Amino acid sequence: MKTNRAIRTPGGLSLRVDVRAVSVVALLLLCALAASVVLIGTGDFPIPAADVLRTLAGDGNAGQEFIVNELRLPRVLVGLLVGASLGVGGALFQAISRNPLGSPDVLGLGQGATAGALVMIVLFSGSAAQVTLGALVGGLATGFAIYLLAWKRGVHGYRLVLVGIGVSAIVTALNGYLLTVSDIVDAARAVVWMTGSLNGRDWDQVWPLLMLCGVLVPFVLANARGLRMMEMGDDVSYALGVRVERVRLLLLVAAVLLTATATAAAGPVSFVALTAPQLARRLTRSPGPNLLPSLCMGAALLVTADWISQRTFGADQVPVGVVTGVLGGVYLLWLLVTERKAGRI
Repeated sequence: MKTNRAIRTPGGLSLRVDVRAVSVVALLLLCALAASVVLIGTGDFPIPAADVLRTLAGDGNAGQEFIVNELRLPRVLVGLLVGASLGVGGALFQAISRNPLGSPDVLGLGQGATAGALVMIVLFSGSAAQVTLGALVGGLATGFAIYLLAWKRGVHGYRLVLVGIGVSAIVTALNGYLLTVSDIVDAARAVVWMTGSLNGRDWDQVWPLLMLCGVLVPFVLANARGLRMMEMGDDVSYALGVRVERVRLLLLVAAVLLTATATAAAGPVSFVALTAPQLARRLTRSPGPNLLPSLCMGAALLVTADWISQRTFGADQVPVGVVTGVLGGVYLLWLLVTERKAGRI
């Protein structure tokens, strides 16, 4: 069954629309929004979904407005934005490296952001804002180092993944050293941050994420055509007029910024950047980076994982990074078993 349809505008512009991909994006958006409403109503003071919607529309009572708008809505928005950022960042890294394992989790960007946060916690006993800044600087510095070390008349996917794995091992060792030399209070605080959590997130984390996504996501989507051509190889892309190294560098910078900012806001939430693009591609059955489906899948995954955490263990008992780690591990095991049965590994 054909899923691509051509649409012609009155001005003579024509474009092809993948109906299945559009349907998947709409379904994932609906799931993310529904999970968000349910999550806002979950907690020590449960609120029915209808009352949550009424409160969001401005018709709730004073108590509901305080709980929804001041306590729970910022946390959910941070979850949506972090999941969306990780989903897009993971899709970009996997497309550029042409490797399904080429995600920020594997390449060491999360570990680099963790190193920056640990430096602020262990060496300077920094505030929450300073820890966030340290994580952002650490992630950006790690991404810059990986790019420089992988450069050799251009950056190729295989070399990028290998360099990223090596840098990840080095930074992980540094993080272990920082934990061993810290006192017990700072170490406990650092371990909680390293797990990845949405606990205590407020509007101060929402606005920077929202502004960054508002700038970078349209930029990335505007370059999706060049990214898709690059998957056919550099020589073919050059022949089709794509400035490969320029596009690759700009998209890598965008991916690093999205990943580092998401990690700075919520800690190194594991497996979302790795699994969201692959799950989105399996649903759309469409070639290419699937940037918009990956964005929606990442947002839906993170808020759903946070809801599972709160419903299963109670509010603020288990960080969301623990749940995403378990879900991501189960997905990888299922993928390995499926690939083995198919004879591909």
